[in-house]
Amino acid sequence: MILYNSLGQTKQEFVPYTSGKVNMYTCGPTVYHYAHIGNLRTYIMEDVLEKYLRFSGYDVNRVMNITDVGHLSSDADTGEDKMLSGAKREHKTVLEIARFYTDAFFADCEKLNIKRPDVVEPATNCIDEFINMITVLIDKGYAYIAGGNVYFDTSKLETYYVFGNMNEEDLAVGVRDSVEEDENKRNKTDFVLWFTKSKFDSQELKWESPWGLGYPGWHIECSCISNKHNGEYLDIHCGGIDNAFPHHTNEIAQSEAFLGHKWCKYWFHVLHLNDARGKMSKSKGDFLTVSLLESKGYDPLVYRMFCLQSHYRKPLTFSYESLDNTAKAYEKLVKRVAALDGEGEVESAKAEELIASFKEALDNDLNTSLGLTCVYDVLKADCSDATKLYVIGELDKVLSLDLVEAAKKASEPQADNELVKAIEALIAQRTEARANKDWAAADAIRDKLTAMNVAVKDSKDGISWEFIK
Repeated sequence: MILYNSLGQTKQEFVPYTSGKVNMYTCGPTVYHYAHIGNLRTYIMEDVLEKYLRFSGYDVNRVMNITDVGHLSSDADTGEDKMLSGAKREHKTVLEIARFYTDAFFADCEKLNIKRPDVVEPATNCIDEFINMITVLIDKGYAYIAGGNVYFDTSKLETYYVFGNMNEEDLAVGVRDSVEEDENKRNKTDFVLWFTKSKFDSQELKWESPWGLGYPGWHIECSCISNKHNGEYLDIHCGGIDNAFPHHTNEIAQSEAFLGHKWCKYWFHVLHLNDARGKMSKSKGDFLTVSLLESKGYDPLVYRMFCLQSHYRKPLTFSYESLDNTAKAYEKLVKRVAALDGEGEVESAKAEELIASFKEALDNDLNTSLGLTCVYDVLKADCSDATKLYVIGELDKVLSLDLVEAAKKASEPQADNELVKAIEALIAQRTEARANKDWAAADAIRDKLTAMNVAVKDSKDGISWEFIK
């Protein structure tokens, strides 16, 4: 498998530290609000990556953090904690906000067929780990205390801007405008590991530490949570391109200073979802959610397919017109799958050939667009319908568009209101005939219903009916 590695900015053969095993880390959500569909594009593509690694035979351990403390409104260690902002907005506690929006995030993931990671760890579970790592960094001379806070000293590194030849201006996509300079920092690029003092005194969640009552900075949590659940060597770290600087840059700095060796081999970054005005984000008010799409009549899996039609390293432009086109394409695809009768034997050699084409597409830097094309190639292939259904089922283990399941539903008879009324009227007549012990009439009505492909079931709980497939 060839993957583009942001660390080096080249396509590279994927070779994990341990043969056959992949330790994977995903930057999770800051759970102060609903996830918008731009965030979810990243999680969809990370989901495809994980599923394809499993499809390819790897044993994958995927870890995700939940940021429920420490993520300030500016990525440059200033502003208000996003969790506190959410709590104020809704007049709830930070932990109430965290629980609600964590559940909302995973509900959206379920609708989009995004698999829950093997390990999901809230930052607030790992305070001891944060304190331990910070203590080691201080002891090694990589961190210092100033103004009551603990900072990482980037001047101690041979290289800070590790993502290829990009400089600060190129990488600063995540840094907000009008950032106030922190006078406690020795160097502009130093970052906070632990806060005991900040611009605001209303931080709800605080813990005792060797440096005073306080709370962790945002960057420390991912390094510690990955180290806790994946060990000292990480194969793939995933996230949106916004996180490349400063978040992932800082993760590498502190992790390798702490461990004393190279940490993560491959960095997988997903580019922005844009609209006609540019990048979509909550801060700009572009707050499209899965629930909003559903309210407009879109199946969430249509949005998943919309994302798969583009490469993860290309910006994707969203419009309702584009989503409408995808919805039509998805409906047609499902109908074509539904038209397969499943007859014949599965032709093993042909199935392997078709699956090999799919693997060739995904092996080339996770080319999901070409992977979707492979589904259409299966439908056109010269082989039995049983073979086609089998192969589509296999490919959908990665694409997760529920093609076979949706096709089964599409092939079921759809009852309109008038037909339902007619069926229920007949069932009522049959019930009356049975009550009058007119068994001949009851049997005649049952035969009529059977001719309409309706099966009636009598039980102690009452009478139910369904269409016969």
